[in-house]
Amino acid sequence: MYHTINEFLTDWKSESEATIKVFANLNDESLDHKNSEIGRTIGRLAWHITATIGEMLGSAGISLETLNDDNNYPKSAKGILEKYKLASSQLFEQLPVVWNDDSLKENVNMYGEQWTKEAVLTSLIKHQIHHRAQMTPLMRQAGLKVPGIYGPSYEEWKAMGMEPME
Repeated sequence: MYHTINEFLTDWKSESEATIKVFANLNDESLDHKNSEIGRTIGRLAWHITATIGEMLGSAGISLETLNDDNNYPKSAKGILEKYKLASSQLFEQLPVVWNDDSLKENVNMYGEQWTKEAVLTSLIKHQIHHRAQMTPLMRQAGLKVPGIYGPSYEEWKAMGMEPME
């Protein structure tokens, strides 16, 4: 759980930079790739990550000027990336204006339950990490390079002249 706005914003900066790295490696052709009939496409996962920023924070009382419609999303990789950057920067700007460290202990109604605001922020970070991790194997299947997030990717090991880890 986050106990201060700055703790969250430090993590958000790092995690949003990682998400931008992943989204920047997408191309328009890859957006429709999925690995099963019931699975989400790469494009739907990327948009879900993006839309949830506005949706989740909106449910918790912070209005962002971003789209939070999970069904109507840009059909280009660049369009999704730009909307993600916009949502992320609006979060970074608005959160410390609307909430403060003391307010993180307050409860808000989230999906029929009472969550503390610190739980909302924790869930938002974990949600992004979870769906970003779902995207990377799909990216490999679609023939895209996968950037390293918490360590080098296969391609990055090779570029460093090292044998990729098994």
